[in-house]
Amino acid sequence: MYGPMRPGVVQEAQLQRQLLWLKESWLWQLDHWVIAPRDQGKARLTALDLGCGPGLVMELLASRFAVKGLDIDRDLVKHCQARGLDVIQGDAAHLPFASGSFDIAYCSFLLLWMTEPKKVMAEMERVSRQWVICLAEPDYGARIDHPAELEVLKQRAIEGLEREGADPLIGRKLRSLFSACGLEAEIGVHPGVWGLERLRQEGEEEVWAIENALVPAMDGAEKEQLRAAWERACRQGSLFQFNPIFYAFAQKRVP
Repeated sequence: MYGPMRPGVVQEAQLQRQLLWLKESWLWQLDHWVIAPRDQGKARLTALDLGCGPGLVMELLASRFAVKGLDIDRDLVKHCQARGLDVIQGDAAHLPFASGSFDIAYCSFLLLWMTEPKKVMAEMERVSRQWVICLAEPDYGARIDHPAELEVLKQRAIEGLEREGADPLIGRKLRSLFSACGLEAEIGVHPGVWGLERLRQEGEEEVWAIENALVPAMDGAEKEQLRAAWERACRQGSLFQFNPIFYAFAQKRVP
């Protein structure tokens, strides 16, 4: 049920909803794997947020890490700087930092938009001293839409993402991307199966807003048919939708 984020298409309100859905999982993982094993009394870890967008994830993690952000969009960088965030403009595939500049390099909903995700991963590995982390990357090929009348949403979403130059199957490729950098990652899927009432509450804002943004090829008649099928499934109690969002945590080996 989580939609990807592309600057200029999905508004900040959508990013805020995604943060609300994922933040508990993110914080638990970071506390469990990254923060808890460290000796008490050490200085806060430094972190680089690649493709930081409007800086919402930076703000979430600021209580745990000293975070610096990087984004290629000049307007987003200015937006973050105006809010007092430490953000610079730059290309994730060519980071303007020396090797080992940060304890952690992380990203969220970034790799699916990258034309050369291997280069981005290699740069994350290069600038990180300890951890390389993908907080969230979707896999639309494993999406579930039920009843059968809604299954077309999966293919339409894949087609829409591909037209925009994104990789809708990036989630299943995380292991190979990490392995190519010599990293062994802990990979899993965020919890994301909502109850029927939550689906009803989020339906208009999440399902249809995202589908309409990413699936412009759907004509009005098809959209109306899908909307009617979705609302009918809600009333009948048969609606089930799930889009897996993967995470990957890799700790670098210390020589």
